[in-house]
Amino acid sequence: MSPLKPRAARRVAIIGGARIPFARSDGPYATASNQEMLTAALDGLVERYALQEPGAVGEFVAGAVLKHARDFNLARETVLGSKLDARTPAYDVQQACGTGLQAVIAAANKIALGQTESAIAGGADTASDAPLGVNDRLRRILLEARRAKSAGGRLKALARIRPSHLIPDIPRNAEPRTGLSMGEHAAVTARAWGITREAQDELAAASHQKLAAAYERGFFQDLVIPFRDLARDQNLRPGSTTAELASLKPVFGLDGPNPTMTAGNSTPLTDGAATVLLASEEWAEARGLAPLAYLTAYETAAVDFVAGDVADGEDGLLMAPAYAVPRMLERAGLGVEDFDLVEIHEAFASQVLATLAAWEKRGIAPVDRARLNVAGSSLATGHPFAATGARIVATLAALLAERDAPGRGLISVCAAGGQGVTAVLERT
Repeated sequence: MSPLKPRAARRVAIIGGARIPFARSDGPYATASNQEMLTAALDGLVERYALQEPGAVGEFVAGAVLKHARDFNLARETVLGSKLDARTPAYDVQQACGTGLQAVIAAANKIALGQTESAIAGGADTASDAPLGVNDRLRRILLEARRAKSAGGRLKALARIRPSHLIPDIPRNAEPRTGLSMGEHAAVTARAWGITREAQDELAAASHQKLAAAYERGFFQDLVIPFRDLARDQNLRPGSTTAELASLKPVFGLDGPNPTMTAGNSTPLTDGAATVLLASEEWAEARGLAPLAYLTAYETAAVDFVAGDVADGEDGLLMAPAYAVPRMLERAGLGVEDFDLVEIHEAFASQVLATLAAWEKRGIAPVDRARLNVAGSSLATGHPFAATGARIVATLAALLAERDAPGRGLISVCAAGGQGVTAVLERT
């Protein structure tokens, strides 16, 4: 038997995206599950691109960061509850805040290798419906009771249950290795890089103003699907100004001098879901669909945020894109000046500014702020962890397409665990 000949990698087209408006936690989506939100986003995409017939899509790739045990097969269960063909294969991925972009990369790789012609990628997260774990001491007692060989043994184990054992384990926004929240880690990095309060508030206000302007000109008409009486991102504050933001009290870095990070220049806990349709050029042409852009490069990185160069800011929890982007650009033979648009996930305004400073330290040219997050980003939209990557990919592809000219866009997403996921989109 002759061996299979490897195929040349194909270009991967981004056809479009659909997401529901993002909502603050414990708000309009307080009772919506990851599956319900992800299904709404997926159905919006299926309807927009007429993907209901059997075999229309090769597979569905998605994930969530905060998952109940019932969501162990979230992507597949979402397909079964959606308007997509029930025979569409699906699987979950998870890389903290990089989940949505990693889902896009996973789908793109199969298309590039000729293993499928089309795929949908995405993610969802709800901070409102976060899973509550059984107290670990209670869990151990219950397992001991289950393993007991007699009724007496079971009763002996259960008799050790105390009222304190009934307190549930609530998910914490903290790194297991350090015990610090993401905001506290970001505050350490902000101090190390000398990021000022004024610069953070300016970036945050600009994010809200740009997102509001994009909604007003109808940019999101083909990207956002109304859900539970929301038509726009609930966190959006169109009238945000640096003066208003300057009045807010710091909430992170309070253990150090001159804390600068507030609720206004940090992303809020958010609920939401987003999806992206990717395909081969042949698939798109057969359906009469014009690609918005092409996914041409991607890179991941990680830093040692526990024992690395944390004090000087080099290896802060959210600084992995400072390593991933230079590697990706070098491999692609590109510089930042070759990009018309730059999308940096705004976990915190300080993290965006520290990343820009780190790129410059590594020899990358300064990013033209007029090209940065031109339709707003996470500070204004909110940040449902696993949905953000898909939101950014769809937004950037649409921004490149509306220019109606060749162009290139850079994506940078930081993630918990000291990781980063980055990518390049091009329109030819």
